[in-house]
Amino acid sequence: MSERVRVLVVDDSALMRKLIPIILSRDPSIEVVGTAMDGAFALKKIEELQPDVVTLDLEMPRMDGMEALRLIMRRAPLPVILFSTHSKEGAYSTFKALALGAIDFVAKPKDAVAGNLDTIAEQLIEKVKVAKRAGGKRLKVTPVEEKKPVSKKSGRAAFPPNRIIAIGISTGGPNALQFLLSQIPGDFPGTILVVQHMPEGFTEMFAKRLDECCELDVQEAKSGDLLIAGRVLICPGNRHMMVRRMPRGDMAVLSDAPSVNGHRPSADVLFHSVAQEFGPTAVGIIMTGMGEDGAEGIGAIKNSGGMTIAQSEDTCVVSGMPRAAILKGYANKVIPLEGLANYLVTHFHSERSYPDKPEKTEKLERQEKNEKQDRNERTPVSSNRT
Repeated sequence: MSERVRVLVVDDSALMRKLIPIILSRDPSIEVVGTAMDGAFALKKIEELQPDVVTLDLEMPRMDGMEALRLIMRRAPLPVILFSTHSKEGAYSTFKALALGAIDFVAKPKDAVAGNLDTIAEQLIEKVKVAKRAGGKRLKVTPVEEKKPVSKKSGRAAFPPNRIIAIGISTGGPNALQFLLSQIPGDFPGTILVVQHMPEGFTEMFAKRLDECCELDVQEAKSGDLLIAGRVLICPGNRHMMVRRMPRGDMAVLSDAPSVNGHRPSADVLFHSVAQEFGPTAVGIIMTGMGEDGAEGIGAIKNSGGMTIAQSEDTCVVSGMPRAAILKGYANKVIPLEGLANYLVTHFHSERSYPDKPEKTEKLERQEKNEKQDRNERTPVSSNRT
């Protein structure tokens, strides 16, 4: 039998310090070796108990989770799973903590104060085990530095894209996407669509954070958003994202269809849609994450004549998703994280977006101005909400 995962639970709530160990004890491969009520106690317990993984609440008195995380990463780096609240403030703190070096997060249920954690039990157990396996590799990666917001070019023309680039990503995704997108120039002629496995309520803040550090225009997707050059659309949590070629312009559409591969959003849903609608002009990229979501969809893009790329396993926090695509023979290229942006710019930046059709550009400019009004229209997808 493999060695058990030793976990330290850090939370200022006595109820959480009782319930979280009970949940983790459901898996015989996990052992909770101790608890701590704030960051200061956590640092002492880490030195004393030598845990493999730490679960960390961000909102605590005396020394909060953010300061504790900074000290953990500075003194003796460990895989840290964050507990985050469903709020804008909670989401902002979560992404800041991920940039500091935390490996992943779990969103506390809104009724967590009533002791209801069953809805996140399976997710928490799986993430703790993945954190132990990925911890050593993750800690070789330098935490993302906080930077001032990037200035955007005003009055950018709305050109149709030369490529539709779809990205599927999970564990380790926030830092990897920030690293990738921040290296792509604002005049990049493709549209980038992203499915990041993330709970509802967090993707809007995630998109805003990415937008601040990128020359590209990044936003949380809404049904009816047009696919235009230099735009990045992040799929909202608990929705699926697809694409449609419509008379009024190519666009993203959202759906409430059932989960696929246990996920909503699912990378497979986006990849299959992009393959069907755009074929040879599609690019599929599968990046760091656990599980196999996206592998079959990447295969569909390859079979439709598009380009498929897998992030190299040695640069992933968790390599399950790209490994599945590679083993199935669906990846045309395997590229390390630090080489992805250069590959996209080198191969697709010089391709023009229909330069011989200026009337198409004018049409897109008119459509972009009316986009907010168009989002309220009914989209051609069943069980849609806008």
